[in-house]
Amino acid sequence: MDDSKVGGGKVKKPGKRGRKPAKIDLKAKLERSRQSARECRARKKLRYQYLEELVSSRERAICALREELEMYKQWCMAMDQGKIPSEIKALLTGEEQNKSQQNSTRHSKPGKPEPNSNSW
Repeated sequence: MDDSKVGGGKVKKPGKRGRKPAKIDLKAKLERSRQSARECRARKKLRYQYLEELVSSRERAICALREELEMYKQWCMAMDQGKIPSEIKALLTGEEQNKSQQNSTRHSKPGKPEPNSNSW
């Protein structure tokens, strides 16, 4: 039996399979590799800068939230002692003023009667 024949009657060709390597200038290949490495390092540097900025902005947000939480804790402790913090008073009076302003503008507008009014 002949070794050059493989099942199915096909003839096996001696040598390597696939594309033959093109004769590329070695210097050009090295320069492309260097350029690719420079671009990769630049992308990596930009990515790290972006991540560092993201981390620092998140850290600032965390600090602000911690300060806010501490303020609320202090307000709660003061209210547990029967004291109403001035900030809460200001918030409450500000809301009451806003409500009274909204109600006064609602009543002073001519036109449609309010749905709650008993004018029939």
